[in-house]
Amino acid sequence: MNDLSVHFDGVGKRYPHFSLENIHLELPTGSIMGFIGANGAGKSTTIRILMGLVHQDEGSVRVLGHSMPAEQAAAKLDIGFVSEDMRLYGQATLAWHMDFLRPIYPRWDQSYAEELARRFDLKLQQKIKGLSHGQRVKAALLLALARSPRLLVLDEPTTGLDPVARVEVLDELMAVLADEDRTILFSSHNTLDVEQISDQITFIDRGRIIDSDDKEAFLDRWRRLRLVLPPDGVVPRLPGVVEVGGSSRLPVLTTNRYEPVMVSVCNDLGATVQAVDSMTLEEIFVANVHSRRERLTA
Repeated sequence: MNDLSVHFDGVGKRYPHFSLENIHLELPTGSIMGFIGANGAGKSTTIRILMGLVHQDEGSVRVLGHSMPAEQAAAKLDIGFVSEDMRLYGQATLAWHMDFLRPIYPRWDQSYAEELARRFDLKLQQKIKGLSHGQRVKAALLLALARSPRLLVLDEPTTGLDPVARVEVLDELMAVLADEDRTILFSSHNTLDVEQISDQITFIDRGRIIDSDDKEAFLDRWRRLRLVLPPDGVVPRLPGVVEVGGSSRLPVLTTNRYEPVMVSVCNDLGATVQAVDSMTLEEIFVANVHSRRERLTA
């Protein structure tokens, strides 16, 4: 467990109209995990527990070797946190915020903070209230990164950003990972952003982790097979099929256990494989959620 920056074991939290249940989550040091879920799926609740802002009802949480929430003060010295709804002091300047935080964090890097301000086109003497939404997000990211955190926790950081600002933020996150000891948890419902920068992917839906794997493994094992069946033909039974779409003569099979041998298996059973389509992370997420919900209601 020493090489894990974040470890959730059987974590649960109950509210009157929502429950986070049996969360097992492992985030290896030096990786970027994309934490994907629809709005209300439990992403922010999980992050609040990680940060010690909410106390779990059951299970254990360790962050950077510290037990949470009991040792949150020590853990937070090495955590940078950015949320799309984070509030800075509107009447104060970015320079004021930098001066305020500098003595609190022992590894504060002033030269890096000033470099980020230039790259993000932020004026140190401008008041926060005069910044656009995108500029405020970049200011919050600057203040988090300049602390030289071992763990960077991002809760929907790119929501509402224009395309240029999104690219600038994502590029900087990739630069941060040049340090192999730095770790990022990137929570978002925007699968495109997550797919660009993450090497680990975790899906959450309705308060439960439904799948977690290496990103390349997700992209390799999920496929759509487009078939043509002969008259009175039967859809082949293949491993890992989570969805059958299309029509009776032109079925489309979605599988999460694709192997190239499936093409010859279909041919042997009289079905012609027209195409084997790769899937985007968004398509994989949607298919994953739909198949799980159908199993629960069956």
